[in-house]
Amino acid sequence: MKADLVIAHGLVVNASGSQAAHVVVSGGRVIAVLDASEPVPEALRVVDATGRVVIPGGVDGHCHVAQVTGRYRTLDDFAVTSTAALWGGTTTILDFGIPRDADESPLAAARNKLDLARAARCDVALHASVITWDETVPAQLEELAALGIRSVKMYMTNRGTTMADDDTVLRVMREMVRLDGLTYIHAEHDALVVDCTARHAAAGEIGIAHLHETRPELAEEASVREVLAMAEYTGAPVYFVHQSTPGAVDLVAAARARGLDVHSETCPHYLVLDDGVYASRFPERFACCPPMRSPETVAALRKRFADGSIHTIASDHSCYDLTQKRERSDDIRQMPHGLPGVETRMPVAFTALGSPTPRALERFVELFSTGPARINALPGKGVIAPGYDADLVVFDPAEVRAVDSRALHMGTDFSPFEGELLRGWPQIVVAGGRVVLDERGFHDPGPVGRFLARRGYREAAAREELVAAAGR
Repeated sequence: MKADLVIAHGLVVNASGSQAAHVVVSGGRVIAVLDASEPVPEALRVVDATGRVVIPGGVDGHCHVAQVTGRYRTLDDFAVTSTAALWGGTTTILDFGIPRDADESPLAAARNKLDLARAARCDVALHASVITWDETVPAQLEELAALGIRSVKMYMTNRGTTMADDDTVLRVMREMVRLDGLTYIHAEHDALVVDCTARHAAAGEIGIAHLHETRPELAEEASVREVLAMAEYTGAPVYFVHQSTPGAVDLVAAARARGLDVHSETCPHYLVLDDGVYASRFPERFACCPPMRSPETVAALRKRFADGSIHTIASDHSCYDLTQKRERSDDIRQMPHGLPGVETRMPVAFTALGSPTPRALERFVELFSTGPARINALPGKGVIAPGYDADLVVFDPAEVRAVDSRALHMGTDFSPFEGELLRGWPQIVVAGGRVVLDERGFHDPGPVGRFLARRGYREAAAREELVAAAGR
């Protein structure tokens, strides 16, 4: 029988290596990867990828969709954000069920997101979130794990809204060990942030132009140290989101060297933007926490991005618009923080990695797809091989485009990367065996995205080790 699709004569790049090959797809999965010297198999559609690179579809482990924080709600929904993800070469997103307020439980918040995610065009997995510990939390976490939601995010700052106190963090870590889950952490030391912000407010320096001064690098690194101590004490695997300093990354690397199961994520904006943006004409475009850092810090972070110290690249996508941003840009304590980025994650990260050598391409695949799929225990994702989902991206590493926010699809009116010249834009995107983006444009597949139930964290690692051993 004819295959459904063949991507022919491309350079197929996995994190583990690359080869000139034909990728054969049927029934939504890769059924063969054939050496390019072999004849192209018959198929209902053949895409010629000569001169281009074929990689696994991206996995964005850190997105906020239809998120409510205080009186602000992001302007997107799952239809919009999943469409933008596909335009950007991302075929799987992970969102968060964060309680809107004290009246919403972690389980209720996650169930709400499960319902909203029915509109998604790409596959979706979820993280839960715990803000306040009570006697019902263990049972809620058990039910979440049974649903396939095997990670919990906690904030070490944002007092009075999303922050979890140290007792809650410690107890949830213990539950994650018991339930074979993963703890996600936003690491900024709350007392340092609160005090620093109050001092700037007293001096009249509380507008967006001073954001980077109110959340110092020390606050991030102090929080990472504390969380690592709790991880060592409990034995919990921990994933640090949006690390913005080389010091934070180095702390995680040192902990890994002494046997802790911990991971570093960074975001595209920390690799290409520095704190000079807060002196620009439109500083509200860059309101996020942690803020952009000094040029020296950015340069050092990029070195760690390239050398393997960082394990994933995620967008931390939050879809506010400029009207929302400007409403209280006079007071960073009141304005909404977060940047749109699910669509631009691939070209920004690819450009930040530097020259597209074979090793750099493999490193990019690890950061963009394979690493987040493995760490988040997503079966069938992040690899181009028989039996894996047919999530594929074809692109020309030499093609350069300028970012134009008017041509993006994220449901907002700006991009923090406006005007940046970037390489690594997707030309063809295949999600679940369907060609959703090609030279003719975007082909909306409708609400076909699946909710992905995740395996246990250590269970998935053990399976991977068995597979690796079998191949040796």
